[in-house]
Amino acid sequence: MTQKPRIYAVVGPTASGKSALALEIAKRYGGEIVSCDSMQLYRRMNVGTAKPTADEMAAVPHHLIDVAEPTESFSAADYVTLADKAIRDIDSRGKLPIICGGTGLYLDALVRGSDFGEGLTDESLREELLEFARKNGAEALHSQLRELDPESAEAIHPNNVKRVARAIEICRLGGQKKSELDRRSQESEDRFDVRCVGLFYPDRARLYERIDARVDSMLADELVEETRALMREGVFDKNSTAAQAIGYKELMGYIRGEESLAEASERLKMATRRYAKRQITWFSAKKYVTRLDVSEKTFEEIVNNASELFFS
Repeated sequence: MTQKPRIYAVVGPTASGKSALALEIAKRYGGEIVSCDSMQLYRRMNVGTAKPTADEMAAVPHHLIDVAEPTESFSAADYVTLADKAIRDIDSRGKLPIICGGTGLYLDALVRGSDFGEGLTDESLREELLEFARKNGAEALHSQLRELDPESAEAIHPNNVKRVARAIEICRLGGQKKSELDRRSQESEDRFDVRCVGLFYPDRARLYERIDARVDSMLADELVEETRALMREGVFDKNSTAAQAIGYKELMGYIRGEESLAEASERLKMATRRYAKRQITWFSAKKYVTRLDVSEKTFEEIVNNASELFFS
């Protein structure tokens, strides 16, 4: 029986300290980082996605950063294809593949595997569904999914128009529900020997303080200018994955002169907190994630605790 490649993963909500921990683990143990962030893979979306700095990427090789244009579509299936290739390359060179990020859907697809409804693709149907959403609203499209696959409709937010359309596409073309495909993949054997540490703050207020500080730092680091440049490109005029990124759409009203920077900043902080809650819920439900309480620990203690969980 072929031995599965072992991967190490650092996950958790936004602003929990994942990147710093993964970077230090990689430095100490000869690892390379594979990003698991659905937005860091886009070029020119740097500040708003808290992308690693040039110095950090020079110190430790990073993969799946800046691999797509913001106007391109990029799915979980695309992620698995590229991440799988990167992991096996890293492993073949005797290095440690370290997954780092907060996009739980991507990590789950990588670890558990999924057929993603392969073969069930019709670009004209998908465009028809997206056009329906543009004309009638996201909620109207979501209602179609609710009729076809209530379980998937419960799991997919109405505003995630691309995922809603894809789920409907699978139902119509294959005569089977996306939720059924997902369930079968959950029952399958893991594709990797995964050791995953999840960073958690039992006192949610501590995490929110970190989120607020990160937003303030981003605004001081030209996030407004980055958003304005992406708006000029028309990134947010399309139903692309990048258009869903938190950190940009919250500033568009300010850039258009519709509200103050303070108001936009507060909306961004609230949106980021809500996203963090969803991440916490997702990772808390995953059996392969080992929780690590980091609220009262120094960085060195966190690194040592994670090392013990990874290598003991």
